[in-house]
Amino acid sequence: METGGSPRAALVTGAAAGLGHAIAMALARSGTRVALADIAEEGLAQAAQACGPGSVALPLDLRHADSITACLAAAAEKLGPLDLLVNNAGVALHRPALDLTWSEWDTVLDVNLKGAFFMSQAFGARLVAEKRPGAIVNIASTHGIVALADRAAYGIAKAGVIHLTKMLAVEWARFGIRVNAIAPGTVMTPSRAELLKAPEARARMLDRIPLGRFPTAQEVAEAVLYLAGDGAASVTGHTLVLDGGTTVC
Repeated sequence: METGGSPRAALVTGAAAGLGHAIAMALARSGTRVALADIAEEGLAQAAQACGPGSVALPLDLRHADSITACLAAAAEKLGPLDLLVNNAGVALHRPALDLTWSEWDTVLDVNLKGAFFMSQAFGARLVAEKRPGAIVNIASTHGIVALADRAAYGIAKAGVIHLTKMLAVEWARFGIRVNAIAPGTVMTPSRAELLKAPEARARMLDRIPLGRFPTAQEVAEAVLYLAGDGAASVTGHTLVLDGGTTVC
């Protein structure tokens, strides 16, 4: 990390839109060169362009090891050695446990948990080989902390991400690699705003939040900047919950 707290170069997964793009934008504003990676290539180039001239767009499919390897190699080639990985890419699923299919389970776990692990493994291996410190920030969820009906696969995957964060933090501390997570509640991204456009649906969700407001994508992005920076030099293995108090009730 550079003096002043900002990483020099970062890779953000799931960065074509929504929360991932907000994180990439915040990093770019802090002076970080950013690689935006996503399976949805439509709009990805424009998302990278919005982050400024130090940013690049890269295809990534977390279900395939070759794609992970190629994405990291391309990011390092274009931006130089990477200091930060943000594991943001994820697949959501609203399905009763009794109706959950084998293929749906595989899709959610392969991207949200398996993909996050093997992306972290490949990133960590690069840092260790180059004898450089670095940071990983995983985007988890409050569904990985408290249970909610019809979210079995997603919640189990995100609980795995939270424990993955702890396991890697302990194992990689000796290499100077810090691993942390953020567990947001319902973030009002454009896609979520569309789902909650009905006043009664929005009111039901807000009733569950003691602060009475949804966290914003910018707040999550600011949390990433904190966990990635020098101000969090002693923070590792931690999950920062951004939910307005929902999980403490």
